[in-house]
Amino acid sequence: MSKTKITALYERLSVGDEQRSGESVSIKNQKVLLEQYAKSHGFRNTVHYTDDDESGRFFDRPGYVQMMNDVENGKIGIILLKDSSRLGRDYIQVGLAMETMRLNNVRLIGVEDGLDTNVEDDFIPFRNVLHEFYAKDASKKIKSVFKAKGMAGKHCTGHVAYGYLWDEKREHWHVDNYAADVVRSIFSMTMEGFGPYQIACKLAEKKIEIPTVHLARYNEGVNRSKTVKDIYGWGSSTVVHILKKREYLGHTCNFKTRKHFKDKKSHYVDESEWTIFENTVRP
Repeated sequence: MSKTKITALYERLSVGDEQRSGESVSIKNQKVLLEQYAKSHGFRNTVHYTDDDESGRFFDRPGYVQMMNDVENGKIGIILLKDSSRLGRDYIQVGLAMETMRLNNVRLIGVEDGLDTNVEDDFIPFRNVLHEFYAKDASKKIKSVFKAKGMAGKHCTGHVAYGYLWDEKREHWHVDNYAADVVRSIFSMTMEGFGPYQIACKLAEKKIEIPTVHLARYNEGVNRSKTVKDIYGWGSSTVVHILKKREYLGHTCNFKTRKHFKDKKSHYVDESEWTIFENTVRP
């Protein structure tokens, strides 16, 4: 192996890992472990590739992507991990990554679980399957907690609807008077015969901030960090979205979305599959 090639030290930590394993699996301790191992085994030219708060179920992690790009560009000779689960928890994706490493003559070492691709080991594929099973099992446990919470009539979503704000414990919604007045005016104008486009124009004329901007002031909303070109740029779709929300009737609507444990994005389900608790929130 060329002396100029990198010894990659890859660290990954997810929230779930931290909760289950505590300080032992922290990024700091992973770095110390890998640096000591590299030094004691004479592996030089070390470079850290780190993914903090990144799930092993997904493979668009910045540190991982950069490392694999360097593998394919012939820059890396050895990759050190705390254990093979740091690489990922999807046995197909991990298998493809390991094949890419093999084709590029990269040696992969899991310091704590004995993985070394320079040593023939028929158990490697089974090890990868077990890591995926761990992720799937953890996902099931998390879903069961959310289901119990949702069936008790509590809000499952982490995002509050425009017109409400979370209480201090983030358990209940309370009315945001300013935004609630805007919502009420939208319903009133609809009852008067105005269409969504007309309502949007009226709100823009009055310089009413769009929901994204208003919620961001309270560090809420899925787009709170997004740059908005026109803070008064109400659109018909936003008005229609508000008019369709059952939460404005005072109801709690749970299980509106679903996702597979390998997916990052949630997908809306049919309304017939929702669980609705009526009169739980002040409308």
